Amino acid sequence: MRRQQRSAGGGLLFGAAPQRDRRLRAVAGRKVAGWGTLTAIVRCPYCDTEDTRVIDSRPSEEGRAIRRRRQCAICGQRFTTFERASVVVTVVKRDQASQPYDSEKVRRGLEAALADRPGAEDAVETVVAEVDAWARSGSAVVSSEDIGRQILDALRDLDEVAYLRFASVYKEFQGASDFEREVAALERES
Repeated sequence: MRRQQRSAGGGLLFGAAPQRDRRLRAVAGRKVAGWGTLTAIVRCPYCDTEDTRVIDSRPSEEGRAIRRRRQCAICGQRFTTFERASVVVTVVKRDQASQPYDSEKVRRGLEAALADRPGAEDAVETVVAEVDAWARSGSAVVSSEDIGRQILDALRDLDEVAYLRFASVYKEFQGASDFEREVAALERES
């Protein structure tokens, strides 16, 4: 996992280890597969220098982040940065192309399936959160088919009309017989 740092003033995140600053490299240097040694360089948002020091660290966001209070050695200003683990999930599509997981695509598909249905806004948020948690909890690589099945499972319990709308695209329905088959399967499961 790669850690990202963002300063309150939009300071910089990661860069190559500066050869002149061994102290910073010794504290922040980390070996990351495929990346070599990354060094967290945090620039002061006030004077843009790299000479800052941590004066306080504590867990934040229910343990999902680390909040650090920093002070610039040049101008003396204090500012806050947050460190968050960044998990990149790759989606392998049906044509074997891969791309980063994007919960907005899940949201758009759900919004289309739940369009004009009662309680759609709350349902979209709930299902997106469930699918997002599922995608990030397992392997770093998931298939688009698995994501589609997760959405179908959630919609089956939530709204049968939305389920059929989503299934018609996901399962590539060609005609009315495909809808009839799916409705029959829904009735058997109920």
